[in-house]
Amino acid sequence: MISVNDARAQILSAAHPRESENVPLAEALGRTLAESLRARRTQPSVAISAMDGYALHAADLAAPGRLHLIGTSAAGHGFEGAIGPGETVRIFTGAPVPEGADAVLMQEDADIEADFVLPLHKDIEPGRNIRRAGIDFTEGATLLSAGTRLGPIETALAAAMNYPELPVTRRPRVAILATGDELVPPGGAAGPGQIVASNAPAVAAYVELAGGLPIDLGIAGDNFAALEAGISAARENKADVLVTLGGASVGDHDLVKSALAEEGMELGFWRIAMRPGKPLIHGRLGDMLILGLPGNPAASIVCSLLFLVPLIRALCGDPRAGEDRSEPALLGMALRANGPREDYVRSSLVQRDDGLPVATPFRQQDSSLLSVFSKAQCLLIRPAQAPAAREGDLCRVIRLRHFLA
Repeated sequence: MISVNDARAQILSAAHPRESENVPLAEALGRTLAESLRARRTQPSVAISAMDGYALHAADLAAPGRLHLIGTSAAGHGFEGAIGPGETVRIFTGAPVPEGADAVLMQEDADIEADFVLPLHKDIEPGRNIRRAGIDFTEGATLLSAGTRLGPIETALAAAMNYPELPVTRRPRVAILATGDELVPPGGAAGPGQIVASNAPAVAAYVELAGGLPIDLGIAGDNFAALEAGISAARENKADVLVTLGGASVGDHDLVKSALAEEGMELGFWRIAMRPGKPLIHGRLGDMLILGLPGNPAASIVCSLLFLVPLIRALCGDPRAGEDRSEPALLGMALRANGPREDYVRSSLVQRDDGLPVATPFRQQDSSLLSVFSKAQCLLIRPAQAPAAREGDLCRVIRLRHFLA
C-alpha cells in the first residue's frame, strides 16, 4: 500500500493546468488566474481628500486669522484653479486636492463666517488627511499573481486595476460515475437491500467548490457493459477527470478497476495505507485522469478532500494545490495506539478560552455513517503506527469548513 503523502504527490505529478480563457469580470468569481495582472492605471491618479473639510496650505495656520473660501472640490468635480496664500477650498471625501493645497482641515475643526473659514486648530502638518497619488497602487505594478483564486476582494482589485475581463484557467471537466446494483437515485424507490446514492452529490459539490465543472453520468450497474458505457460517456463529454464511486475493492462485484484496464487505463496505484479510504484507484486513460473513490460515504468524502480537491486545484493552476492544510490541536480524549494505516477520525472541534482548539473523536467511526460526518468539524489525523495518546496531547487536524478556503 502507498502512503497518503506519496499518493497525493503521484496524483498531482500527473496534473497540469488546463488552457486559459478570458471571462468577463462578473463571471470570474472562484476562477483561477492564468496570468499575472499588472495595474493598468495609478490608484488614485491624483491626490484626493480623505475627509470632508477644507483644503489649504498648512503653513497658513501658523498665524491667527481666517481663510478666504474661494470654491468647492467634489468627487468627480474638482476645483479648477489654485489656492493662494490665505485661501481655502471646501472639499469632500474623494475629491481632487486643488493645486497649492497640502493639507485638509476636517470640517468639525472649523467655524464658518460668510465666505471665510476660521480654523480651530493650528498644528496641522503637510499631508494631513490627503491620500497621495498612487497610495493604493501605481500603473505597471503586479498586484495579482498567476494561480490566484479569485474571491470578492481579488475581483474588486482587478476591477480597480481597470480589467473588464480576466484570463483564467479553464475549469476542468470532472465526470462522476456512481457504480453499484444496490444504488437508486435520490427520490427513487429503494427496494430491499438497496440504498440511495449519496456520494455523487457530495463529490459534485467538492468539484464545484474546488473550481471544477462536475458532469453527472448517473449510476452504472455491476457489469462490464454498464461500466464501459459510463467510461465512453466520460470520453464523449471530454472529461479531464473521470471519478468513479464504488467498485474499487476486491469483491466479486468490484469490477471498476478491471473495466478501466479493459479500456486501456495505465494504472498508477490502487490501494492507500489510510482509513477510511484504502481502495482508491489512480491512473490515466489517454488524456483523461482517473480517480476511483471508495463506495462508503465517509471514505468517499475523505478521499475527495485529500486527493480530488487538490487534483482539481492543480488542474486550475493553483500553486498551493498540494500544501498541507492541517493545523495543531489538543486531544479531547485518550486514544489507543494506531495500526499500519493513517487514520482520519471524524471529530468535534471546540475552542478553549485560551484559544487552543480541542479535537474529540466521535465514538462511532464506521465509514458508512453520514449522520456522524455531518456533525464533524474536523478530521483528526492519526499517523500510521502512532503510539497511544493521552487527553491533552498535541495532534493535527483538518478543519472541514475551512478546507476549501
